[in-house]
Amino acid sequence: MRLKITHRTEYRYDVPLQYGLQRLRLTPLSGSTQAIVSWALKIEGAREELRFVDQFGNDTRLVSVEGDPHVVSVEAGGIIESFDTSGITGQHQGFAPLWLFQRQTALTVPGEEIEHLAATIQPASELDRLHDLMDAIASRVHYAVGVTDAATTAEQALKLGSGVCQDHAHIFIAAARCLGFPARYVSGYLLMDGTVNQVASHAWAEAHVSALGWVAFDAANRISPDERYVRLAVGRDYREATPVSGIRLGQASEALAVQITVEQ
Repeated sequence: MRLKITHRTEYRYDVPLQYGLQRLRLTPLSGSTQAIVSWALKIEGAREELRFVDQFGNDTRLVSVEGDPHVVSVEAGGIIESFDTSGITGQHQGFAPLWLFQRQTALTVPGEEIEHLAATIQPASELDRLHDLMDAIASRVHYAVGVTDAATTAEQALKLGSGVCQDHAHIFIAAARCLGFPARYVSGYLLMDGTVNQVASHAWAEAHVSALGWVAFDAANRISPDERYVRLAVGRDYREATPVSGIRLGQASEALAVQITVEQ
């Protein structure tokens, strides 16, 4: 499937900004599930300071802004050829060793709820256990916007019984690690039925299966990702794979607007 994607982020400040630094993971890479036909990153009101491949293999850019202007925009977009691989990404590659993805992070530390969830998964093949885990999370955690935020942990979201795709991914990752699987967070885009304009990117999880390598699971939609999905970045949790993050200094107030379009 050929997908056209545009992701625009705009920041407006009421007074000149003393200093700001943004980290961008907005450049997808070709791989087993996708091929980049064309892609461009356009930045206005800021300057690129550095670009590098991080420890997880993500294309990463650092951009800074200070003083005028009062508007900073970052627009990424292009055309991706995507493939349905039944969720299989392939064997582990990159600088980070596989065992690193078995280490819990602050957002995925398991408590009683996560541990109980993992304990309900019955013995079966590795793949069947992970599909059962995905189904269990989809049944227990309803999709709801505004209930959680970027700092909500997997344990908190499971207790609430509601959240967004970020929460579904964190719960899956935390529980999969309890079951002994290396697991990681994936940020990206999803072609949604009947919806071109979106207000946020998508997220799902991957677990490492002995015979297959990394296999993707989207508990928010109860499926393994297919050709409607485009990968941006991976990490142990949201903080390590978020498309845009940063810091700012000074007294300026910030207004953020995000517009994403994903269409065939």
